[in-house]
Amino acid sequence: MDYKLNTQYKDRLFCFFFGNERYKKYALSLYNALNGVNYRDESELEIVTIRDFLYIRMHNDVAVMLSGNLELWEHQSTVNPNMPVRGLMYFAQLYEKYITMGHYSLYRNTQIMLPTPKYVVFYNGKAKRPAVEKLRLSDAFCNEDKSKEFEWTATVVNLNHEDNRELLEKCEILQEYTDLVINIRETRKHMGEAEAVDKVVVECIEQGGDLAEILLAHRAEVVNMLLAEFDEEAFVRDIREEGREEGREEGRAQERAEALKDLIKTLQKFISSPQELYQTIISNERYKELTFEEVQKIAKL
Repeated sequence: MDYKLNTQYKDRLFCFFFGNERYKKYALSLYNALNGVNYRDESELEIVTIRDFLYIRMHNDVAVMLSGNLELWEHQSTVNPNMPVRGLMYFAQLYEKYITMGHYSLYRNTQIMLPTPKYVVFYNGKAKRPAVEKLRLSDAFCNEDKSKEFEWTATVVNLNHEDNRELLEKCEILQEYTDLVINIRETRKHMGEAEAVDKVVVECIEQGGDLAEILLAHRAEVVNMLLAEFDEEAFVRDIREEGREEGREEGRAQERAEALKDLIKTLQKFISSPQELYQTIISNERYKELTFEEVQKIAKL
């Protein structure tokens, strides 16, 4: 395999599809679908995602720039009311980078022309929500801003809503990605997490298409990213329920151990190198503290 795992920044599948230089055509397809345009030259689109965004944990973010527009896309399975302030902070860093790279000066009399911002959050969680929601920074102000002069907006697009079917039809890879996540959620109801992810990935590969090609070339990496994504959903759920039941910590530890065994068993199907297996395991946020010896011990069970 020719990919290199980055244990400092844990991408999710959304980033892998739409924030990857190798698959820039998908980012261009999504940009066209969102904006009702038809750009054809991939080289015109620049991926400007901030990989070392220090203030907020954003794994599913992709930032692109094209034709004077600067867009931030995020994928989430839950809607967070703090998205507008997160977007504001993120764009502040994007603009700082833009000004620095362009050697512009904030202290000259000449107006610096900035690319126009757009912040879109793609939601595909299980809760029923409107087709499109506008979350505004002003909703968080302690006192109402009657001047309406200070605003930042996050547009939440519900990928599950029938009214957004046209958007998915215009961007086929987004449709396939959405279907993949939904199928995994449904399959998890009947089997273990790692087994469900691998089963759906294999079925998708057998069906063929653009998504199948990516999954075939990066199956181990994709499986691990998907497991990390669903682990994060479970983590958030556990935090919300923390303290409601006695013995939860012991149960969590047992569940974590079983999940790790399932993950290793799944990855061993297509990873033969012990070192590569270890690197793939610790790229998952849930298992990043494991030692090579610990993984090897479980792998040999």
